[in-house]
Amino acid sequence: MRIARFAHAKGMSFGAVEGEPEAGPQGLTIAEIEGHPFGQLNFSGARWALSDVRLLSPILPSKVVCVGRNYADHAAEHGNEVPKEPLLFLKPSTSVIGPRDAIRLPIFSKQVEHEAELAVVIGAPGARRADRAAAERAIFGYTCANDVTARDLQRSDGQWTRAKGFDSFCPIGPWITTGLDVSDLEIRCEVGRNPEEMEVRQLGRTKDMVFDVPGLVSYISHVMTLLPGDVVLTGTPAGVSPLVEGDTVTVRIEGIGELSNPVVPVA
Repeated sequence: MRIARFAHAKGMSFGAVEGEPEAGPQGLTIAEIEGHPFGQLNFSGARWALSDVRLLSPILPSKVVCVGRNYADHAAEHGNEVPKEPLLFLKPSTSVIGPRDAIRLPIFSKQVEHEAELAVVIGAPGARRADRAAAERAIFGYTCANDVTARDLQRSDGQWTRAKGFDSFCPIGPWITTGLDVSDLEIRCEVGRNPEEMEVRQLGRTKDMVFDVPGLVSYISHVMTLLPGDVVLTGTPAGVSPLVEGDTVTVRIEGIGELSNPVVPVA
């Protein structure tokens, strides 16, 4: 199932996306869910064509927990060793944006880069000191993410809060896919000025993660309690590179869909 959060003429709702994404947005509809999608789903009976609503970030997490250097090729491209344990950092909830929302280039950085990632969405009842089996049960679903990073600030600051934490630096979407085997999925990032001239910048597979998804969720849950709706970013493959004003960056993950965002300067 694909669960989206969307804006429509009467407000904001969660809904189940119906149809096949390969057919394009014109062939998709969205069925409104009453209340929150965790637990038993109840449908209101209202439906919209996907083209008639605006997709929002599929969840509003209390926190975004990220994993650094979880692909050996990405660690190597920056001259770093693969960590012996998951390397964790946080992005604030205010960095989260949704599909087609703008990534805003801050005036403090001259080198903002994309990082395409598989994102894990935690479901009810959350996870605290969970073993692998409990960690798997705590996973609600998966979505696409872009861990936008001010690389020059990451190097100069020595810690990553500012480099990773600007408003708009965590696009996620387009929806949450449930019941998906994520052990070997293609992750692709394309950047360009128009749909006909998109350059593939990143191309990797989730099987190349140093630490797999259940292991990451378990590890994080022994550090901090993961609440329903929290998001875990699982690391990025090699190929990260700068974004400039006028670019559009698209993250595509097999079995989930695509997340596109334009790049603009801070107004």
